[in-house]
Amino acid sequence: MTVDAGANRQPHAEAPGPTSIRAAERALAPDLGRGLMLLFIAMSNTAFHLWNSDYGPSGWQPVNGNWADHTVQFAMIVGLDLRIYPLFAFLFGYGMMQLFLRQKASGQDERAAVRLLRRRSLWMIVIGFAHASLLMAGDIVGFYGLVSLVLGWLFLRRSDRALKWWIGTAATVLVVLAAQPVVTTVLTGGDLGSIGDADATEPGSEAYAADKENWLAAAGTRMTTGLFLIGVAAPLVLATGGFAIFLIGYWAARRRILEEPGRHLKLLRRTAVAGIAIGWLGALPAALAHVGALDVPADAQSDSGPLFTLRDVTGNVGGLGYIAAVALFVHWWTRHPHRRGARAITAVSAVGKRSLSCYLTHSLLFAPLLAAWGLGLGEHLTSASMVLVALAVWLVTVAGAYALELRGKRGPAEAVLRRLMYAKRT
Repeated sequence: MTVDAGANRQPHAEAPGPTSIRAAERALAPDLGRGLMLLFIAMSNTAFHLWNSDYGPSGWQPVNGNWADHTVQFAMIVGLDLRIYPLFAFLFGYGMMQLFLRQKASGQDERAAVRLLRRRSLWMIVIGFAHASLLMAGDIVGFYGLVSLVLGWLFLRRSDRALKWWIGTAATVLVVLAAQPVVTTVLTGGDLGSIGDADATEPGSEAYAADKENWLAAAGTRMTTGLFLIGVAAPLVLATGGFAIFLIGYWAARRRILEEPGRHLKLLRRTAVAGIAIGWLGALPAALAHVGALDVPADAQSDSGPLFTLRDVTGNVGGLGYIAAVALFVHWWTRHPHRRGARAITAVSAVGKRSLSCYLTHSLLFAPLLAAWGLGLGEHLTSASMVLVALAVWLVTVAGAYALELRGKRGPAEAVLRRLMYAKRT
């Protein structure tokens, strides 16, 4: 809603309404980061569609295949698994604070801006649960909808000092809880290899119900997994300090770090180098164990074992390193005299602007092609060939998003969510 130019002559001018972001106001780095993130998410999720594969103790990556498959699995564990979702969490928190600040700048009071974001979070939970029930059990939209609902209520209006305190507290809690089993075992003289439970994790394809030949039976499993992510996993993130990465996104948005990377080059360089190094090194033992180059008991590799915990915690730092690297690239590219690859940059950024639509499109393509109730191609693919399928699916979304960008159109899911968010209420 906009205020009429003559409103300032009226004795009781109508209060400004909520506003959405205009194309000219968008910064390149967040959109480019989201566009690349969706490629990484598509690749990271490939393992859950290989429903005829044999899985390792953590249930994340298959263990079968040839040298090409093992190379892909190794790269996934080091660079993508548990590293891309922290990147998403940071960008999600960054976008939330951007929207909140934009509403305030348009004249909205803080409570109205928080209500708008609350409405957005509630609708995200609905969209996410529908997505999980219909196509993909591992949906993250509903998960982040619940997390953002709580964090928006608690932290959007907090001062910078309070945000820093809560970031430090949450990060400390996360590290302490992750290290506690290892420290306790060492102090009591136990065997680190005994931490965890190799039989506790079922293959990811079972939780995704990709191996079920009946869509209705698969929907029941997907619904259960979706409810678990929203009703159990999201509250656990809030209770165990995993929300620190969201609050870092809040803090960074207040300083416009991605909009103005040139003002924060030292911070971005340090974050990129240290974050990526820590993220990769933290996952290296698990990757070496997965391909048999490191002899580690199966218990230690499970999703409750020390290797999984190590790559989970360091993945948060790795995600920050990735977005810092994107911001540095944008700073360099926008100052490059020739700006080669402008069309490709625009196309990938177009995906980032329509991230919800493109994320849902992944499932619209993946599920019917790969699930047993569809064409069942997941039975015949391996880690290496599945990555090529993921790349092809992402390129389809790039082409679609670029076409919409040229026409100046929003993504269909963004248009629906925007209508729901900004709907007038009596």
